[in-house]
Amino acid sequence: MSSISFINPLSNEGQNIVKQSADLNSVFERNDDLINIVMHSNRQTISNSEIIPETIGDLAINRIKWYIERKNNKDFNPHDYAYLFNEDIVEYDTIAFHMIAQALASRFNPNSREVKLFVESQGFLIEDRLTKLMANERSEIVEEILSQLLTQNDLEWTFLKDLIASKKLSLCDLVLENGEIILDREEFIYSFGENFTDRSPDRIYDILIGNSLKELILNKMIMQASEDYIKKINTMLATVEVHPMIEQLADLLAESISETMTKYSSYYGSAGPGSMKIGKLVREAFPPCIAHTVDGVSSGGRNDAIVLLLTSFVSYARLYPGIFASEGRVKVSDIDSNLSIVMNEILPLIYEAADNCTPPLFEDQPQEKINITSKLGFGMHEVPDLENEGETTWYTPMSCEKIQMHLPQLCKKNKDCQKINNPLSYYSRKRWILSKEGKIEDSEEKTEAAE
Repeated sequence: MSSISFINPLSNEGQNIVKQSADLNSVFERNDDLINIVMHSNRQTISNSEIIPETIGDLAINRIKWYIERKNNKDFNPHDYAYLFNEDIVEYDTIAFHMIAQALASRFNPNSREVKLFVESQGFLIEDRLTKLMANERSEIVEEILSQLLTQNDLEWTFLKDLIASKKLSLCDLVLENGEIILDREEFIYSFGENFTDRSPDRIYDILIGNSLKELILNKMIMQASEDYIKKINTMLATVEVHPMIEQLADLLAESISETMTKYSSYYGSAGPGSMKIGKLVREAFPPCIAHTVDGVSSGGRNDAIVLLLTSFVSYARLYPGIFASEGRVKVSDIDSNLSIVMNEILPLIYEAADNCTPPLFEDQPQEKINITSKLGFGMHEVPDLENEGETTWYTPMSCEKIQMHLPQLCKKNKDCQKINNPLSYYSRKRWILSKEGKIEDSEEKTEAAE
């Protein structure tokens, strides 16, 4: 059977590996055994020395870089990181996991982008590692790990309440009877078998539960445990001095995450009209509907203009103007990790426009501040907070068609509106034109956007 710690580095087996083999003083020392394992991993790319980890510190950094690349790079080559799926690396991989947790806990808030990336990366590693196992071995190790994680015989759904509260797992994912979670095949057939007259209970079990639900629960429980582990370390470090090698690893992780995320947070587009890079907002490039909204809207359309139109436009124009060219969802913190841009640039502009309304929006509609926060993806709270991110979705900009339909008084087309179907497209094109004419400085401001 595969090593348990290769799937769950927080297991007793994983903790024993760390106790017996981890040496903080050697984190950045060349490790020939590690290099040999990597170089002899099946289908591993060896032509590019930059992707070969020579130290455990390199392995720790590459663990997260793999996830960012896998998630964002359309040309991602899985052979570059084939060693992450070579079980011979389990000892070093487990040590790297624990060192990443310590480094992130020493430098970042438990709700930071960096911690979220680490937790998510662990979830995807588990998923991908399980898929590479033979069916029997995969089933066996899942059962073994679940027996360690699910410590109760009668498993009440409340045992997983933290997973459900964090939205890593939904009650709808579970099969329940009288509040108890059913995972065992025989127990399922005993409890529900008589309810199926035209289908085999075994077949229904495989559809509703089978290995898929067990793996889902296993994955989410380890992700939650990883998150809790970092919080625990973060609390402990208030009274314990951080090892210099952990501080160094924290610096390198911060630098690597910032550089890699910035690369995929910036949308370059084509080398012509519509190319767009992250940078300061340029009001001269605002389309007429946005310019009119900033100047102030009368009572008839204040709420929708500020909350639905301006909030989404300003936030994406400043943070991720290439959203419509992206295949996946992004969160504000993926780009603005400490919300400094949101708090110092985006919200002040939105609030300025709200004050310019007739009458000022927040004078008689103070609850709209909560709706603005919601549209940024931070739930129903007055002020955005990383802890609440994901409670709602970052609302994408309205199309020109919807603006004409719901806010026709703001749609004052000019010649630049031709062949444009979204205010964000107008902004991208107009800013490119102004840059070409030398009227604005085309600065990517990568460092700021990724801090």
